Amino acid sequence: MRVLVIGSGAREHALVLAASHDPAVTALACAPGNAGTASVAEQLGVDVAEPSAVAELATSWRADLVVIGPEVPLVAGAADAVRKTGIACFGPSSAAARIEGSKSFAKDVMAAAKVPTAHAETVDNPARLDEALARFGPTWVVKDDGLAAGKGVVVTTDYDQARAHAMTLLDGGHPVLLESFLDGPELSLFCLVDGRTVVPLMPAQDFKRVGDGDTGPNTGGMGAYAPLPWAPEGLVERIVAEIVQPVVDELAARDAPFTGLLYAGLALTSDGPQVIEFNCRFGDPETQVVLSLLGTPLAGLLYATATGKLVEHPPLDWQQGAAVTVVIAADGYPGVPRAGDVITGSEAEGVLHAGTRRRDDGAVVAHGGRVLSVVGTGPDLAAARAQAYERVAKVHLAGSHHRTDIALRAVNRQVTVPAG
Repeated sequence: MRVLVIGSGAREHALVLAASHDPAVTALACAPGNAGTASVAEQLGVDVAEPSAVAELATSWRADLVVIGPEVPLVAGAADAVRKTGIACFGPSSAAARIEGSKSFAKDVMAAAKVPTAHAETVDNPARLDEALARFGPTWVVKDDGLAAGKGVVVTTDYDQARAHAMTLLDGGHPVLLESFLDGPELSLFCLVDGRTVVPLMPAQDFKRVGDGDTGPNTGGMGAYAPLPWAPEGLVERIVAEIVQPVVDELAARDAPFTGLLYAGLALTSDGPQVIEFNCRFGDPETQVVLSLLGTPLAGLLYATATGKLVEHPPLDWQQGAAVTVVIAADGYPGVPRAGDVITGSEAEGVLHAGTRRRDDGAVVAHGGRVLSVVGTGPDLAAARAQAYERVAKVHLAGSHHRTDIALRAVNRQVTVPAG
């Protein structure tokens, strides 16, 4: 099988690495890729935001399966364009990708499917903002209604900060989504979906805030771990039955069947699991830990999903133990990151590349905000965490920063789930 992965982040590096271990894969390419994917896959150039370019590349490279990693090409319709060529594609149509591309659309789908989620209100006029803000709080959740790479959300107890963020979005022509705050620990559940059938992967928890102790602004994700030792028994089955399957059925009823990876971001509240958001693709950095524990060959699994044969696929095989990933970010992130600094130690085991490129002289340099994801595995969460930070210590990038508390509360058994 010839597999083409679209994207350039650590998620795509993890996908490529996992696919490279699948004996069914005879050729592997990544477009546009990064300095890390180049070591395991052929590198190809493409404008990921242009659906026709993705389809043309898939055709010219003679791909049997295209795996689209980022949300931007999916929302733009890249999966539709690839499927029109007759090539199998892992990724939803643009109609189904609206589950991430428009938070208002996602809320409408959830309401129709009777899925538990935060109360929400969309504001598209500054004149209505103060009145709407008064109906929320004392913790305000203010979101960009469209794609914002995880950085369009402000969660704050400060009314003035909430209002300022909302006005910034509105002044930029972006509708604002206000949501009620959900208590309880958060988790991410990835589900493979082939239009009707849902197969869940292992749940993970990621860390959105830039600083230790969940301080500072939101980011695209600063680390993650799996499995979740604090998760109640039967949690995954409950989430699939009460949340994911009803949404999948509702999308199918709207002639927008979902094929690919449906990501449910959830809070385990005192009223049970509630949806924070849906994404239409593998999440980053959770993919880095989930795939490191998956024993089932990846390419065959994604091909079964893309071709509507997920129900025929054997049960998934998971490795014992745990995984932790720590994101190393460039100076300035999540603002404007500093680029061009040389990275040393980036080619060691467990280091996945995201914002990197290789200079003509062979040096690997920073070329983005989240530069590397460093993964550790072990027989338990404490051992995986220790290995991840040992590996982080061997990487050097001037001015870089990372969180030092990824998975720490879980290791110390400080994560509690509200009764409900």
